[in-house]
Amino acid sequence: MSVETGLWGIAILMGLLALRLPVALALIVVSFGGMWSMLGMTPAMGILANTPYSFAAKWTMSAVPMFLLMGFVAYHTGLTAGLFDAAKALLARLPGGLAISSILACSGFAAVSGSSLANSAAMGRIAIPEMIKAGYKPSIAAGCIAAGGTIGALIPPSILMIIYGVIAETSIVQVFLGGIVIGLLTAVSYCIVILTIAWTRPDVLPRLSVVDRADARVALRQVAPLVVLIVLVFGGLFSGLFTATQAGAVGAFGTVVLAFVMGRLSRDVIRRSVSETVITTASLLIIGIGATMFTRFLGVSGFSGLIASFVDDSGMSLMTVLLVIVCIYLILGTFMEPFGAMLVTLPIFLPLIEAQGLSLVWFGVLVVKLLEVGMITPPVGMNVFVIKNVASRYVTVIDVFRGVTPFILADLVVVALILAVPGLVLFLPELMSQAR
Repeated sequence: MSVETGLWGIAILMGLLALRLPVALALIVVSFGGMWSMLGMTPAMGILANTPYSFAAKWTMSAVPMFLLMGFVAYHTGLTAGLFDAAKALLARLPGGLAISSILACSGFAAVSGSSLANSAAMGRIAIPEMIKAGYKPSIAAGCIAAGGTIGALIPPSILMIIYGVIAETSIVQVFLGGIVIGLLTAVSYCIVILTIAWTRPDVLPRLSVVDRADARVALRQVAPLVVLIVLVFGGLFSGLFTATQAGAVGAFGTVVLAFVMGRLSRDVIRRSVSETVITTASLLIIGIGATMFTRFLGVSGFSGLIASFVDDSGMSLMTVLLVIVCIYLILGTFMEPFGAMLVTLPIFLPLIEAQGLSLVWFGVLVVKLLEVGMITPPVGMNVFVIKNVASRYVTVIDVFRGVTPFILADLVVVALILAVPGLVLFLPELMSQAR
């Protein structure tokens, strides 16, 4: 073992990332170089040759392209467009009702897409023009959708949670169950923010006075088949009828059939959906392979054991350790995309969390929530830039960051609740385990 090599590896990795080298390439280069220096060329080449297959051939990884295909087909065929209209029909008369409707629609789209970027883009195109037309302040309208998009990675099928489950070797279904509660809690916290603004500043978020009941019935009928499909997929998954991969396959197949029946499936939609699924899956796999190699490198170097020993010897309380981890993820979120930030840090943090006897399911949900906060924090909040692109007629980047600020504060409250009350995350997973 060579702890010094592990420390040098982490320093070099940070340097390569600062130079904007792709995360996957940086992880692979550092891991291969570290293994070579410690074990020699032959073992290093063996790890480089075997890791891609051992990681990509895991059965649970096949859930990723299935859920991605489900989301891309739903997005390109406009199956989710009726979610906002249906939510508006139910909630538009409330103070800030259109903004609350957009949060509910984002939560519904999250059950199809698994991606916060896709969630923000889809809902931004639909909801922001309508909110501004109704007299909403553009910055608040845009900030609401940027924040609402983050729910896409919390409510299943979250691609981040699938990758976490594979890397941490823990139950993806249980992480999904924990994410449901936090996703819904996040949505409720955003609605509270909206209601507070609407009550204190009605000029910023005016109340909609009239809702067309005929349009409401049409919207509800249009969205009903998608809701039934979501219930079927996740009802089967959480009841144990489907594995994660089977649930993804049922969801993808059901979405294609639904789009075909509704007359929205075309050759171009199929081509674009399959192409984007393949590209996204490939990028996730190569990052995962790099992270797996990096985990082995740190394990061989003894660095993981050093961190656990340091925490034990330092006398730091468990809450202090967790607060340090929270701060690291919040800082990383300001300049790194979520998958890269998660896969760079998990090899360091997972052994520490296991040594402290904490639930890996709970930690996974916490990590995903923290990464999604990073999606809306300056200077590189990716959701913010997505919203700027889809609503450039109405807002600037500064406007969106200004509008998203109160929602970031709500996110920090939710993070504090996760730390203070772990049962919020573990309640559903434990309940389902007892039911089985």
